[in-house]
Amino acid sequence: MVKNIRRSILLYLTVIATIVAIYSFIFLFLMLREGQHIPSQMENVNPVTAIYWVIATMTTVGYGDVYFIGNAGRVFSSIVAISGVIFLFGMLFPLVLTPWLDARVKSLLPTRVPSKLSDHLIICGYSPMVESLIEELEHYKTPFVVVESDETIVKDLFEKGILCIHGDPSDKDTLDGANIRTANCLITNKSDEMDANIILTAREMSDLTIIAILEDLSKREYLEYAGASNVIAPKSMLGSFIGRKAVDPTVSHLVGATEFLKDVEIIEFPIYPRSELVGKSLRDAGIRERTGCNIIGVWTGGELSLNPKPTDVIRSNSILLAVGTEAQLLKLKKLVR
Repeated sequence: MVKNIRRSILLYLTVIATIVAIYSFIFLFLMLREGQHIPSQMENVNPVTAIYWVIATMTTVGYGDVYFIGNAGRVFSSIVAISGVIFLFGMLFPLVLTPWLDARVKSLLPTRVPSKLSDHLIICGYSPMVESLIEELEHYKTPFVVVESDETIVKDLFEKGILCIHGDPSDKDTLDGANIRTANCLITNKSDEMDANIILTAREMSDLTIIAILEDLSKREYLEYAGASNVIAPKSMLGSFIGRKAVDPTVSHLVGATEFLKDVEIIEFPIYPRSELVGKSLRDAGIRERTGCNIIGVWTGGELSLNPKPTDVIRSNSILLAVGTEAQLLKLKKLVR
């Protein structure tokens, strides 16, 4: 990255220096042609004045103390002014300033976690679901780190005091910076293609548990073949539940609970029509206070709302995505019925 920026700066300066030199020669030629080399105006026909005029014109400063009196000179002045806008403003920002500023911002972002961090969870990719998961991890005081390639997200997480690092989660250096060799679990939450790359890289470096959050169910086998320990597909889970519910109305859960940390599981519970939770907001239901579970998502009308608000109302067709221990989830199971 640094080499590319230096190369861009060098190229830009070379182009600008060449343009200034060419324009300066043309300036001297036109000044001589206009007869401005006579003794009374001789100060206008010299290299220093030529460079001064070119720079003043290209930067659109144009003091007006040196100018052409002929049509050819005026046309040339217009060309220099227009090209100056293109070269200085059209090329300066995309080729030099923007890459330099991006590099400066990225250099300030964290790229490694403390060396003492161990037995932690690595989360590759930030999303609303991850935001809810982070709240649960903090509640259980479980160490974790978020790995994200978007510098804006990393900056926001860093300002919130959430342990995170910036980098490509499929890169060995990035995962090494997340202390993958001492971690006990990794969750991939990017695109299915990106998840496959992350899993392959992580599996080369460690035999930790890897959980992939799947978008397309047809890619499940690829992620498992890449080395995923478990694959979760929220959209297909809903479809499976609807189908099983149509066949057997007494089915009590969507799929088996998925354990992603020791004694901590994630599962989805449908709300039964006679449940005492129906019609109550998440705040009024007091699920956390009564069961210890944390609700990180709510299915309503086929739509999954991640990181639900306390004011969201639980309906008879809702499905709660809950995280907790087995004992806590059993308490919630009784409430949803």
